[in-house]
Amino acid sequence: MSWWVLPTTADVGLRTFSADAAGAMAEAALGLQAVQTSEGALDGMANLAVSSGVWEVGVPNGDMERGLVRWLEEVLYRGHAEDQWLVDASISIENELIRAQVSWVDTREVDLVIEVKAVTFHELALRELAPGELVIGVEPEIPSFEGPGWMAQVILDI
Repeated sequence: MSWWVLPTTADVGLRTFSADAAGAMAEAALGLQAVQTSEGALDGMANLAVSSGVWEVGVPNGDMERGLVRWLEEVLYRGHAEDQWLVDASISIENELIRAQVSWVDTREVDLVIEVKAVTFHELALRELAPGELVIGVEPEIPSFEGPGWMAQVILDI
């Protein structure tokens, strides 16, 4: 044998809950941003100049899970290639389009500690929970969630 599997912990997972799909996507984006920053970075951003705009991402063939990945990839791209670090988003979804009213700061002013290299499809989920449907939490950090509502889950490659 001339190859071996190298164990790695190069992934971080996020799970979000919200009343609707748009809210779950917005929370996933904010979680993505928080994963990349130092603990006190959010407090430090309060003093930065905030810009706003509209970011749009297509939802291929109405596939909301793929739309979630494309939205998070857009957030990563804007943050690292355009120096637009997302700090807030209000999302609407219609006609195979995610439209986000966003607020952002200059990435060069943000204390980044982890680089997310990719948003993966591994264990990806974006789904509506029926009333009374339970998603079991992951102890000790992620609580259980009971529908109605929406859950998003994504694994990030770091």
